[in-house]
Amino acid sequence: MKILLAEDQSMLRDALSQLLQLQPDVASVSQAADGREAIELLKTNPVDVAILDVEMPYQTGLDVLEWVKEHQPAVKVIIVTTFKRPGYFERAVKADVDAYVLKERSIADLMKTIHTVLAGQKEYSPELMEVLMTHKNPLSHQELLVLEAAATGLSNKEIAAKLFLSEGTVRNYLSGILAKLNLRDRTQLAIWAVQTGVTQRDFSKESDK
Repeated sequence: MKILLAEDQSMLRDALSQLLQLQPDVASVSQAADGREAIELLKTNPVDVAILDVEMPYQTGLDVLEWVKEHQPAVKVIIVTTFKRPGYFERAVKADVDAYVLKERSIADLMKTIHTVLAGQKEYSPELMEVLMTHKNPLSHQELLVLEAAATGLSNKEIAAKLFLSEGTVRNYLSGILAKLNLRDRTQLAIWAVQTGVTQRDFSKESDK
């Protein structure tokens, strides 16, 4: 496989690049010191996976992610970061990032993540999900009930019957939930719900605050 590694800290970039090149299934590793250079390299050097730091000069890893998803959607994008900021993660999920993980991991763990995304699956670090869930929840109690039902695969009609609402009201709730969470569709919503543990909670037993 061919990999692009974008990281503004040269020592870290060089060390990680060398470790990646030692892996038997890695054919090449291109290096970029900032987001702008990463995009220029992607234009001329096709890769299978782009591994991006978040905060880089000129253009961030999130900027590069959004460019890749628009211009080279077949490329898998892994964001690696030390920043546990909910806003970064929410923007990455909205852009359909393939993996969003912390830097403090072994090369073996990183290779597992690479193989996970190449297999078409998503991966988000549990530590990042914990930060997201402790961040102020923007959803009302009723929206959480709708979200919980939608995440389990119920149709709008089934959600309406379960919560004694009209289908139109359910659609309005779902539109509001997607907007508040910066998600694009119900597929992203289902992934978000599973990753954040929403599907394991019973909001009907929790008080409406």
